[in-house]
Amino acid sequence: MDTKWQPTLNTVGRSKYKALADNIREGVAAGTLLSGDRLPPVRDLAYRLSVTPGTVARAYTVLTEEGVLQAGVGRGTFVAEAATQADSAHDWPTTLTLRSPQVPDMGQSQLLREAMQTCADSMTAQDLLMYPSRMDDLPLRRALRHWMADLPIGNFTAEDIVLSHGAQSALMLVMQTVLRGPDPVVAVESLTYPGFRRAAELCRARVIGIGCDTEGPIVAELEAAVRDHGAQLFCTSSEVNNPTLRTTSPARRREIAALAQRLGLHVVDDDCYTIGPHRDESYHSLLPNLGWYVSSLSKSLTPALRVGYVVAPLDRVPDLARTAAFSYFGLSRPLAELTLAVMNDPRILSVAAKIRARINEMVRVAVNHLGGHNVTWHQDVPFLWVSLPQGWRASSFTRTAEAQGVIVKSSEEFVLRDARAPHAVRVAVNGLVDPARFEAGIIQLRKLLDNPREEITV
Repeated sequence: MDTKWQPTLNTVGRSKYKALADNIREGVAAGTLLSGDRLPPVRDLAYRLSVTPGTVARAYTVLTEEGVLQAGVGRGTFVAEAATQADSAHDWPTTLTLRSPQVPDMGQSQLLREAMQTCADSMTAQDLLMYPSRMDDLPLRRALRHWMADLPIGNFTAEDIVLSHGAQSALMLVMQTVLRGPDPVVAVESLTYPGFRRAAELCRARVIGIGCDTEGPIVAELEAAVRDHGAQLFCTSSEVNNPTLRTTSPARRREIAALAQRLGLHVVDDDCYTIGPHRDESYHSLLPNLGWYVSSLSKSLTPALRVGYVVAPLDRVPDLARTAAFSYFGLSRPLAELTLAVMNDPRILSVAAKIRARINEMVRVAVNHLGGHNVTWHQDVPFLWVSLPQGWRASSFTRTAEAQGVIVKSSEEFVLRDARAPHAVRVAVNGLVDPARFEAGIIQLRKLLDNPREEITV
């Protein structure tokens, strides 16, 4: 028989599903709901509470993942046995890693499994034994062109796309294609993705930092990097700066494009973290002969495929394709076919939308807890930039957080080696952990932010 328990929702400051989940937890803790009690069916409880069935289903799902409830196919949803609840509580990993964004599994792993089977059954011996060629991956490039159809990156075709082993590999390809001379120089923003610097160092290039203001990179400093240091390439992320989430304003993009055109400066626009609508044109659109667009499937679907891509300026496509061919001949045929099968699956757009929705939800959870501090965020970006209150330094905060089971990334990892880092940390969304575990980690970070530890050195 269903329990006669009737929740009372207090949704002030909370989502309805969270309020319901909290009410059920309180009922279990108080003994109102006992182990083995069957909860009302989703639709019945939704009707009684005047909420949508989706709200009830979501609350049940969260509590089932926590181990508070158990769901039996065709039998209903029950309060879990006390021992099961205790075991579930200990299933959480001792350390919660929030250093790098992790994509939640919203069905893409199953698509990958099915695609692997399909590819294994359909590929011939020749497909599996031959070196790859650029013609082999043309169907995948066409699929990616369709994937990018709504992006403001200018006119291009599948022929203008070169595939790589992730976006970091794509950056390397651009640098190897563009940089010339015995002392090449790459300009980057002073607070930015460290992969730019590492790729430049592998290409034996010097790196020059460019200061930024609220509009984006400072044009005068970029001009000085070209005129005084001979910078040949500027690496930036106009939509989402990693880690600050700053977006380069439309006016500043056009100033930078005009400068680059006048001085012959190549600009690579790394767009890996944009999973929502774009705010303005990419440099590939603003600089058709000098703008390079780089992205990958890592943040929108899965990093496991290791498929990145570059949209090159029209007259540089042969040069970039030759660099890729000299480096690794091209993507392996099985990898290209697997990725193509996933991209062509009619369910992929729905899965991508669910991934985005889950990231939105987890970002909002983090902001709800951390919003009393100086936090920069956007619902479509899977990390937050937290400026630390007085009394915390980035290094001491990250050490203390790790000692308490939460790992975040210090601002020091995003600046050039001789630059001064702000007192801030990047907190990433980890979609691979239970949402309740993620929220618990965020709460732990808030407690640290609320209680700075003043450091005195002599």
